[in-house]
Amino acid sequence: MAMDAREIEALIRAALPDAQIEIRDLAGDGDHYAAVVVSAAFRGKSRVQQHQMVYEALKGSMGGQLHALALQTSAPEA
Repeated sequence: MAMDAREIEALIRAALPDAQIEIRDLAGDGDHYAAVVVSAAFRGKSRVQQHQMVYEALKGSMGGQLHALALQTSAPEA
């Protein structure tokens, strides 16, 4: 079963309440998404750590319900 973009956003928002989130369905199949996530929680974290935080927020959906997620993460400009 594929994931809906709103479900992905809700999971990320639950873990990162301040996040600005933009999600695009890349293939129209509900399996391949691109997400831009901007959160103050990313400040001082490496890009890998930022991505790990997003994957953790998805609660194990990656590789199952969600096949691919191209991530672009950053902290907001000060």
